[in-house]
Amino acid sequence: TKFNPAKFDADAWVAAAKQAGMKYVVLTTKHHDGFCLWDTKLTDHNIMNSPFRRDVVGELSAACRKQGIAFGTYYSTCDWHHPDFPLTNPGGRVQRETSNLDRYTDYLKGQVKELLTRYGPLHTIWFDMPQGFDAARGQGVIDFVRSIQPDVLVNNRTGAKGDYDTPEQHVGGFQTDRPWETCMTIGSQWAWKPDDPLKPLDECIRTLVQCAGGDGNLLLNVGPTPDGEIEARQVARLAEIGAWLRDYGESIYGTRGGPFKPGAHYATTRRGSAIYVHVFANAPEEVVLPALPRAIKCASVLKGGDVEWQADGGGLRLALPGTLRHPIDTVVKLELDGTAMDIAPEWHLKMQAAFQ
Repeated sequence: TKFNPAKFDADAWVAAAKQAGMKYVVLTTKHHDGFCLWDTKLTDHNIMNSPFRRDVVGELSAACRKQGIAFGTYYSTCDWHHPDFPLTNPGGRVQRETSNLDRYTDYLKGQVKELLTRYGPLHTIWFDMPQGFDAARGQGVIDFVRSIQPDVLVNNRTGAKGDYDTPEQHVGGFQTDRPWETCMTIGSQWAWKPDDPLKPLDECIRTLVQCAGGDGNLLLNVGPTPDGEIEARQVARLAEIGAWLRDYGESIYGTRGGPFKPGAHYATTRRGSAIYVHVFANAPEEVVLPALPRAIKCASVLKGGDVEWQADGGGLRLALPGTLRHPIDTVVKLELDGTAMDIAPEWHLKMQAAFQ
């Protein structure tokens, strides 16, 4: 199927993201095939030379500004179309007879400068697939980016370490010493395809919660149809996630992961003097957690009632009968007598055993 996004509506895309409770959008501006979705002056291989002839990057950037959503750009580090890049199609597995990686790097920097200066300020530049780019070359790209916009976030796929890690298609591990963001599809693959099975709502919510509980972020991918729309059932799933966040977003937005490392049945987030215990549907009615070094003032279920709890040297026990349970994620808010932010993350074997 040919990509002819005649039904592309930037405002509708951004509205769907806002409805989902998202705070920023990252657009694939150039993938490994080298085709550019903006009016670049550095190659004719761009959307302005297609029948569509509209600057998708420009329109989406403007829509994000108008609707109060941060805008970021995905940009493929590799480029199998560019004659100076060492690898080409099919699938970047063929070595070009002649190439010039230094010259290609200058081309990459020129395109990144276009994105930063014409569509910025950007929230992030999300590089990908640094074939042939070592740490020194990648750091050179990052330094160049920072020379134009010092505060932009750059991920770890230029060849250099960057600002944050990017586990793909799985939830990252508990990590509080370096930012991370799981990138995951709402369906089974990155690009849209007919009748692609969508992840059910409960899986989407658990993924979001496990990312937050691991002290990470979630970048949830949706792929437009060949005519430029986001499929209605994907928009509906995003709206369901947003409805959950409107009820329980205080346990996600502005929180950090911990103080307990996520398990198969729960995850915890924290902010100020509050700990949010996210208890999944498969957890038993009594949840056992390690003892806390601070006293608990009260415990309640968000959008629910008070929770019976018992804390002693053996741990913290929360009673969660079916009358208090949410079908996906029961969020228990613990109010402490002091900050929750300096409690060292804990993982006790007895807690692990309690859920076997």
